[in-house]
Amino acid sequence: QVQLVESGGGLVQAGGSLRLSCAASGGTFSNYAMGWFRQAPGKERELLAAISRSGSSTYHADSVKGRFTISRDNTKNTVYLQMNSLKPEDTAVYYCAADWTRSIVLVITTQYEYDYWGQGTQVTVSS
Repeated sequence: QVQLVESGGGLVQAGGSLRLSCAASGGTFSNYAMGWFRQAPGKERELLAAISRSGSSTYHADSVKGRFTISRDNTKNTVYLQMNSLKPEDTAVYYCAADWTRSIVLVITTQYEYDYWGQGTQVTVSS
């Protein structure tokens, strides 16, 4: 069973950048496809980006494409979300999630397939 801990959230002005990290422990990190989600107050949780076990395949939602980039370092058991050109509407709690999968190139784009979730990190973007 893998445990996930997000970090890197905080308060930033519109137009600024943040890099979120999600450190995994308790499992073989390279066996898990990873995803980043967010949930704003009163809204449903949404998938932002996903990455395959190998890192060779990625997915980015239209809402963040060109601004956010997912990456991973399997030697550090960590997945990242680089967020640029932040907007006030990006304010939310950001979560990482993990899904064990046999495929090294598959990205997982459905929430229910993710088995493990972090506690989340708050990102607040001021106007």
